[in-house]
Amino acid sequence: MKLNRSQALSSIALLALAWSVGAAAQAQPAAAKKPDVRAEIARKLEVKPENVRPSAIPGLFEVADGTDIGYVSADGKYYLNGDVFDLDSRQNLTETRRESARAALIAAVPDSQAIVFSPANPKYTLTVFTDVDCGYCRKLHSEIAEINKRGIKVRYLLYPRPGPGSDSWRKAEAVWCSPNRSEALTRSKQGADVPFTPCATPIARHYKLGQEVGLRGTPALVTTKGQMIGGYMPADRLAEHVKELMEGKAP
Repeated sequence: MKLNRSQALSSIALLALAWSVGAAAQAQPAAAKKPDVRAEIARKLEVKPENVRPSAIPGLFEVADGTDIGYVSADGKYYLNGDVFDLDSRQNLTETRRESARAALIAAVPDSQAIVFSPANPKYTLTVFTDVDCGYCRKLHSEIAEINKRGIKVRYLLYPRPGPGSDSWRKAEAVWCSPNRSEALTRSKQGADVPFTPCATPIARHYKLGQEVGLRGTPALVTTKGQMIGGYMPADRLAEHVKELMEGKAP
């Protein structure tokens, strides 16, 4: 198609404009990509990026690795190790996050991977890390019937404190590999020698989980909300304490 002079001039003008815009775009330096601070923090601390999130304090990121909670400055340069408290509510915000993480870890363990003592209709459930040779673990278990009577279901996870290869570990394996684990656990805690027939056990996973939830000794009792009860309590006091924790009345 033949263009008249006016059309030709218009076309030339449009081409010139397009060229100038394109040239300007090429000349304009690309905007610097904003660094992903969360990804960099995750890389430095060897955690997943989703485990880094803004904290309650402006300018700080919260970093979670299981129940291990820390804080990193917004530039990813400084790490703070310690608990953060809300001064108005007196709430330990860090411990609240630990409890949430602990509850998720415990909930991932099915009853089939625990040794369970339960009343018919439990009101509350405790997951208890236990060592068959631990004196206070034995004392707690000697009251298991009373604990059950108070509406508390107990899920035992085996945590031989001396670690893999120890005599306590072998006893835990013997308990798990017994035809009746509940009976074998009771007998072992009473000092009886339980015959050992090798089988696949979850004890290594229980042991690792104990470290992940922040266990400091045995018995260690964890509520379904993730609250940790460290050490032995008589059945009546334990029942009261669990009720207070679960109903939000504990100090």
